Amino acid sequence: MMTVKEVSRLTGVSIRALQYYDRIGLLHPSGHSQAGYRLYDEADLEILQQILLFRELEFPLKDIRKIIRSPGFDRSKALDQQIGLLKLKKEHIENLIDLAVRTKEKEVGTLSFDAFDTGKLEKYAAQAKASWGTTPAYQEYEKKSKNRTEEETRDISRGLMDIFAEFGAIRNTDPASEAAQALVTKLQEYITKHYYTCTKEILSGLGKMYAAGGEFTRNIDICGGEGTAAFAHQAIEVFCR
Repeated sequence: MMTVKEVSRLTGVSIRALQYYDRIGLLHPSGHSQAGYRLYDEADLEILQQILLFRELEFPLKDIRKIIRSPGFDRSKALDQQIGLLKLKKEHIENLIDLAVRTKEKEVGTLSFDAFDTGKLEKYAAQAKASWGTTPAYQEYEKKSKNRTEEETRDISRGLMDIFAEFGAIRNTDPASEAAQALVTKLQEYITKHYYTCTKEILSGLGKMYAAGGEFTRNIDICGGEGTAAFAHQAIEVFCR
């Protein structure tokens, strides 16, 4: 675990900015010291990296928060979008450099402003933002979470992780067992109550994401022990079949 000062030194993000990210629900630290100081783990740093990549692309914080907290947030999909946007940004900058060089060398016969056109970049960015907020599940999530306090949001998140702790307690048993399947039902009902209607299709997708590695897998395994995310995924697959 790293302190807020250590994270600030490592990433170049000011302590004040990290504190602000916590206040607005963009990046909550995974823990606190006995003295109450924020502590960040590797999963938190991965989320911060996502935030900084979107910031490099000039996404507003409210849009980044919407993406990061979107139901079914897919880190791989986000990275693909960021790579596409960064390539377009690189192309735009290279065109500007080329224009400046040719202008200096008097190779541009007439005034040209084509290199300043950012339409393609803006269109791609708008499509990327829209792809995270147009699903019925996200709209339902927005409606349910609109008036929640930060403490209520944290309580709901803790309740979800408590269910994964229950999965962890039986992770060495048969995922098709009655107990495991009862937990999947409990998980589905919890998500439906607090987030969005969790159909079997959505639940199956979530199960794959839980076991796909990254912050989801690590956080679940921290709650229930190593292998909990994989076990939950297996139990969900049985349930959805």
